[in-house]
Amino acid sequence: MSKVAVVGAGTMGNGIAHVFAQTGWQTLLIEVSPESLKKGKATIEKNTERQVSKGTLTEAQRHALLGRITTTSKIDILKGIDDVELVVEAATENPEIKFDIFEELDRLAPQGTILASNTSSISITEIAKQTKRPERVIGMHFMNPVPLMPLVEVVRGRLTDDGTVSKVVEVVEELKKIPVIVNDSPGFVSNRVLMPMINEAIFCVDEGVATPEAVDQVMKLGMNHPLGPLALADLIGLDVCLAIMKVLQDGLDADKYRPAPLLEKMVAEGRLGRKSGAGFYVYRD
Repeated sequence: MSKVAVVGAGTMGNGIAHVFAQTGWQTLLIEVSPESLKKGKATIEKNTERQVSKGTLTEAQRHALLGRITTTSKIDILKGIDDVELVVEAATENPEIKFDIFEELDRLAPQGTILASNTSSISITEIAKQTKRPERVIGMHFMNPVPLMPLVEVVRGRLTDDGTVSKVVEVVEELKKIPVIVNDSPGFVSNRVLMPMINEAIFCVDEGVATPEAVDQVMKLGMNHPLGPLALADLIGLDVCLAIMKVLQDGLDADKYRPAPLLEKMVAEGRLGRKSGAGFYVYRD
């Protein structure tokens, strides 16, 4: 049976652990904060309950899925596991945090283990430089919510080898998702296209062109988007949107990718979207 370790039990991490366990992988979910680890496991339990109620999972399958997930707050446990094929990092979108994690993963994980990052914008090539195995470092950018969204951006760093890319493509297909291979560049494809649209929508609100509801209605009814850009920003997390815009600004063009002042203000105030209970909209659940 295949084994995977997922580092980070937040919104993306618990979703990634969920889909691996659902497709038969023995899954180790690692989170340094015991409180966050408990919350991540509870989210998986709640989401699998929803699957059972919708008839997409039986109670027996749910029990087996949860039984394949082991949780721990100690990353050093990786040193004693020789058959982990893949480690997927899903920590916060902060370069220094990810660099530190990959330096540690390189020290702890077996030499043949592939080290993947779920980063949505940070350079895979730079992440790989923190290790002695850059050819085995790759991006696996899952979309939120992970159990529902079919796409995984497979991001090839400058030194990622063909074997690593092929293996990760196979893994993504095993997860019943669709891999799309892209080359390393700020924001990759998904966020290089998406985030400027979200940022421009925020400028429209900031400049008084329209309300958040009006902006989202225009994009939903006129452009056939299933979710308006501001509701989507709330779902992603406004702090994550801001972090990605700064990566684009630093890596591509300082003026073209300048974050909207309202975005910076809302993040500073702690209005981060769904995760904080309020963003462009108010959330009671």
